[in-house]
Amino acid sequence: MTLVDTFEAERPRLINVAYRLTGSVADAEDAVQEAWLRLDRASTRTPIDNLQAWLTTVVSRLCLDRLTSAAARRETYVGQWLPEPIVTPITSSTSSGDIARDPLETVVSDEDNRFAALVVLEVLPPDQRVAFVLHDAFGVPFDEVAEVLGVQTANARQLASRARRTVADPPPPVPDEEHNAAVGRFLEAMATGDLNAVLATLHPDALVMGDANGTTNTAVNVIHGAEKFARFYLGLLQRYGPNALTNLQLVLVNGQLGVATSGWQGDTTRNSSPPRVAGFAVRDGLVCATYDVANPEKWSGVRLPDWPARPGQ
Repeated sequence: MTLVDTFEAERPRLINVAYRLTGSVADAEDAVQEAWLRLDRASTRTPIDNLQAWLTTVVSRLCLDRLTSAAARRETYVGQWLPEPIVTPITSSTSSGDIARDPLETVVSDEDNRFAALVVLEVLPPDQRVAFVLHDAFGVPFDEVAEVLGVQTANARQLASRARRTVADPPPPVPDEEHNAAVGRFLEAMATGDLNAVLATLHPDALVMGDANGTTNTAVNVIHGAEKFARFYLGLLQRYGPNALTNLQLVLVNGQLGVATSGWQGDTTRNSSPPRVAGFAVRDGLVCATYDVANPEKWSGVRLPDWPARPGQ
């Protein structure tokens, strides 16, 4: 097996590690590609005893750098910061061979990469996130985690422990059937325009998070509570009219049912919408969160036909 073949066999796992570390498809793909370039150079100088561990360390260090840069960008970011969603067609019949071979397919098959779980990780400082994800999710020994972070092994343990306490109560993943049924009931209730019908589909602690970085309208602040949630979305329905529902397509967002639209042009700017993706979280058979991602810089993981290119592409 050639070095290229060996690396390509590792690529899906490395993408999984990098995406969980950064919450960014673009950063994950860049880190893995940079790891290949470094491997190609290193392999000509000295033998690598444990290639998998070597690649994991290199990718993790690169991701730590990207997490640190992202933390700086957040200081001037408008509104909430959400992970980049991985968005794929809802049926395999609509998927091309290229999509089937996409390393992101491995990522979305992992329940730990559900969108709600990644949202929880976004509250962690970079060093805690790296320590927690590498050890708890991928079983990397703490001495190797410490090497990535440039700290003592005991410090790496402490960082993971702090992270563990912070993310102690994420929304647990639910079976796809339960998730689909809850989201379906919510969308059907929205179509009626009836407040009580929508409220009946929502968890009392339901919340709305939006991410647009000022590029378009969304929930700049987190909306808490079922009634505020319902009134917010029904207000959007009144504003946009029938386009708000008829232009939506069912998709998979990080492997679970969500919705997306490539946008529409209404009679005025006010009732027009740019492309956006919405993921959901479900608890006790009710929708407990929705995540509206409308920032075009976060579309690297969208694998839908005819989806608009990101700015600069």
